[in-house]
Amino acid sequence: MPSTTYTSPFPNVELVSESLWTFLFQTTQHDPSLPAFVEAATGRVLSRADLRKLSLEFAYGIRTRLPQGNRLFRGDTAMIFCPNSLAWPVAILGLLAGGVRSTLANSAYTPAELAFQYADSRARVVFSHPDLVPVVFSMFKIIGVPEDEARRRLVVMDIYGNGAETARKFGLLELGDLLGHGALPEEEKFTGRQTDETLLLCYSSGTTGKPKGVETTHRNLTSVLPMTSVVMTQLIPRRDVMLGVLPYFHIYGVAKLLLYPFYRGFPVVIMPKFDPEQFCRSIERYKVTVAFVVPPIILVLVHHPATSKYNLRSLKLLSSGAAPLSASVVDLARKKFSSIGATVDITQGYGLTETSPVTHLLPAKDGVRKVGSIGILLPNLEARLIASDEDNIIDAAPGEPGELWVRGPTVMKGYLNNPSATANSITADGWFKTGDIATRDEEGYYKIVDRKKELIKYKERGFQVPPAELESVLLRHPNIVDAAVIGVEDAAQATELPRAYVVHKAGSANAPKSFPQDVQLWIESQVARHKFLRGGVVVLDAIPKSAAGKILRRELRERAKSEPMAGSTPKARL
Repeated sequence: MPSTTYTSPFPNVELVSESLWTFLFQTTQHDPSLPAFVEAATGRVLSRADLRKLSLEFAYGIRTRLPQGNRLFRGDTAMIFCPNSLAWPVAILGLLAGGVRSTLANSAYTPAELAFQYADSRARVVFSHPDLVPVVFSMFKIIGVPEDEARRRLVVMDIYGNGAETARKFGLLELGDLLGHGALPEEEKFTGRQTDETLLLCYSSGTTGKPKGVETTHRNLTSVLPMTSVVMTQLIPRRDVMLGVLPYFHIYGVAKLLLYPFYRGFPVVIMPKFDPEQFCRSIERYKVTVAFVVPPIILVLVHHPATSKYNLRSLKLLSSGAAPLSASVVDLARKKFSSIGATVDITQGYGLTETSPVTHLLPAKDGVRKVGSIGILLPNLEARLIASDEDNIIDAAPGEPGELWVRGPTVMKGYLNNPSATANSITADGWFKTGDIATRDEEGYYKIVDRKKELIKYKERGFQVPPAELESVLLRHPNIVDAAVIGVEDAAQATELPRAYVVHKAGSANAPKSFPQDVQLWIESQVARHKFLRGGVVVLDAIPKSAAGKILRRELRERAKSEPMAGSTPKARL
């Protein structure tokens, strides 16, 4: 039976074979004096010319100013461990100019989580926010790096001297120490097949095992930027201003709020984290027109008084991603913005770390007519909907659901150091299996209707929470003999929350009444914030499993429907 392959309604765009740095800086359509990034809190500005100069200085500095034995050259890997700041574009574009790979670490990571990514990515140097330096030292201790050597591998990530006290205290270099001592005459060139070399290593959690390093290439990113622009035609350089609140250590943030606006010529107002008061104040102060967000941010804006306190009438577009945006939340948001005199298009898109990231976008003009849809397939991509691939690959009938498969130039190179996971995710003929179940209507608009994978997508920037990882942590608790984790929907916060079902070693009847709360508190010292058990902890006598020993999560999900939402429901923190 022939396969059914879908393409985009847009014609393919012309793609290039060159370094991402070359691609971003070679364009002559943008005035070098234009602002590229603005620090929300202070109003400090980096122009396009500033970034060209500083990134070439940075590339020179990492080759000449770092301690001998820890200098960075083409093909090496460096880790960035920092919330959003003006140092981010300098560091990542500087590493890019020097031909160095960047692995981007979640700034909420514990030392143990950071240690895994540092070791797996084979990073040589860590660029860390001043406040996170103690975490990095603890990480180095875990992996057995002596303190003197740790100092040689650590740079405080600040360009305005705010990290000077931390640098002096620990005897470290600051990022600014690498600048102003010379510059590369030109960037490292990547042409032809060299554009398939890895540029970014973001880590994506699977349903089993440890997080996997996603190898994103020069070609992946030089492709996704023009492909995205075909759909987002309403954005105009010199008119539009973006608000950068999503974290740059996530592929969504770095691609859509650092690389994409630089490519298109839009200034980005950088916020270190989401705060509704600061978010709304920045829109008013900088006349922001566009914000890429996640569903919980939209829900917070619906209910927070700051939305009515500030003038938000400059805002024209909210584009949501990382998790499904429901029609009900869109309706609430439209009513809220209308009540304050703002006309805001609310759309969403779809993608994964493995697809660099976006594959589908809902055009602003269709935001109401196709509400709930992830939109249309980007040009240069192909898609299939697979009803079954257990024994024989069977395509879903038109209009019927199937697992979304995607093929094209934005699909990752593979998972770092994990050929088996790569082979399980990408077919021999190049199709990436997303694990999400989708439908496609007769007009070519897609909708995600279910998830084949077990990942929990928690609201904090749409981070993925792998149940298997939390289960392995829970099993380290001295009083837990078995555990299972699922996501439970919290309508009040428009997100899934991780809930644990655990078996106490003394049995449920003999477990202390405070045990569920004790476990919630205990897990907070073991994992990053977005993995906290906000959905609660339930004590069982046994975890339901199949004859082969596989956890029967469906039974737990059915059980959860009749259980009250346990634990606290904290305010959104992004």
